[in-house]
Amino acid sequence: MSAPRTLVAGVDSSTQSCKLVIADPETGKILRSGTAAHPPGTEVDPEEWWAALQAAIEAAGGLDDVAALSISGQQHGLIALDAQGRVIRDALLWNDLRSGAAARELIAELGVDAFVDRVGIVPVASFTGAKLRWLRDHEPENAARVAAVALPHDWLTWRLLGYGPGDRGRLDPDLDALVTDASDASGTAYFSAVTGRYDLPLFHAILGRPAREAVPTSATPGTDPTPTSAGEAPIILPRVLGPHESAGTTPEGILLGPGAGDNAAAALGLGAAAGDVVVSIGTSGTVFSPTGLEISDPTGTVAGFASADGGRLPLVATLNAARVLDSATEMLRASHEEVAALALSSTSGAGGLTLVPYFEGERTPNLPDATARLEGMTLANSRAGNVARAFVEGMLCGLADGLDAVLAQGVDAERLLLIGGAARNPAVREVARDVFTVPIDVPEQAEYVAIGAARQAAWTLTGTPPRWPVELVATLHPRPSGVRDQYHSYARAGSRVGTPTSPSNPNMPSTPTRPNSPTTPSSPTENDHRGSSGAQPPVKG
Repeated sequence: MSAPRTLVAGVDSSTQSCKLVIADPETGKILRSGTAAHPPGTEVDPEEWWAALQAAIEAAGGLDDVAALSISGQQHGLIALDAQGRVIRDALLWNDLRSGAAARELIAELGVDAFVDRVGIVPVASFTGAKLRWLRDHEPENAARVAAVALPHDWLTWRLLGYGPGDRGRLDPDLDALVTDASDASGTAYFSAVTGRYDLPLFHAILGRPAREAVPTSATPGTDPTPTSAGEAPIILPRVLGPHESAGTTPEGILLGPGAGDNAAAALGLGAAAGDVVVSIGTSGTVFSPTGLEISDPTGTVAGFASADGGRLPLVATLNAARVLDSATEMLRASHEEVAALALSSTSGAGGLTLVPYFEGERTPNLPDATARLEGMTLANSRAGNVARAFVEGMLCGLADGLDAVLAQGVDAERLLLIGGAARNPAVREVARDVFTVPIDVPEQAEYVAIGAARQAAWTLTGTPPRWPVELVATLHPRPSGVRDQYHSYARAGSRVGTPTSPSNPNMPSTPTRPNSPTTPSSPTENDHRGSSGAQPPVKG
């Protein structure tokens, strides 16, 4: 006799890997877990994600006792499906930058204000809309075959429900069974977190073809606005579910939650509420906060995403986060532990040394061709400890600028939650006190994105958001310092922070550019971890 289905599971299908946790729905205690690697690169066959999900399930001991499951996934990735539900080409990931020119083209055509007013974000290379425009312009034959567009978590949920090619369940290409949630849809550049709806005319302008939202097969006949007057079948976009609305049941009898984008799942896993700002230091850096405010940033610095609990999740992303510390280990020929010790041997301000950390260019501010700079060097301060501390300070100052941008939208910050792989670094924790002016809590290291998905699964199963405890390993109190003033004296000399590259401002003054800049960034490292704890029911602020 099989075990009763009483547990919940959450999946984090990230850039690097698939992580799965199985938890008690009442206490949140993690009972089992599994992980499997994803292939490197900025375009990936989605079947690799499906295979990794199956491997993670097996590594976790299977799902025979799991009653509900939700999937969180890396945002913005483009999965294009044909009329038979087959993947047309490898998925383009968030970190595939070939669509940068397409994003600028969309801004030139429609204007920054139009995007901010209609969908709350300004296109950059990462967003799905920019990738669709690239597909239209560079692979027109593939673009002509598109019958549906899905994001990574949408597609995996669809496959778990038994749809699509493969060797399990019903091999049904029903594209109207595709579902998503508002948090992930809001990262496409054709969905509004304010209205909770797709902007279908905007999608049409992006790809040059009409679209419609998927209609469940149980819908009332006549609700499907099928072919247009010209006879062209609209492209199907996944139906947007509510925060704990069921996506359906797998052939094995597991209830599926709506899923979420990775940062939204992290906020849900943390139980982050109004007054909490999450600072995540992984391959990329992110600053985000759950709120009920409508976000409208015409500079494009703050993306007005939706949260996984029905509210908003204003978010700022930086390209240069934990990899800045990787660069320090290479420059100083030292381990991460040794770099941390060197940084702690220095003092606030690094003896006058300042790192402007644009190693990969930068997204916030939008300087894709910029390079990093080590400023203020003298014979007196050019020692290893100061260099190490300057690297840590520069990385955190970039994130603090992101925090300022979020707060400028009217968000309150009563505490910061510092998460991600680099949050374990003792030098990062110590220097954070010099950079941030808000008390900082550091949760214990855990797979908070997957935990957030599991918490959503429990919410879907019971109808009530569970209260799961979050263990803190440190509380840090800020102290006055001149670190950020010193940083700004150099960073703002070469760029205008928060001003997007646009037709009206195509070039940032005095910013060095990278020679032979690669088309795509290097593959994410082991520090690609976003997310953090789950304690309180969602609160809007």
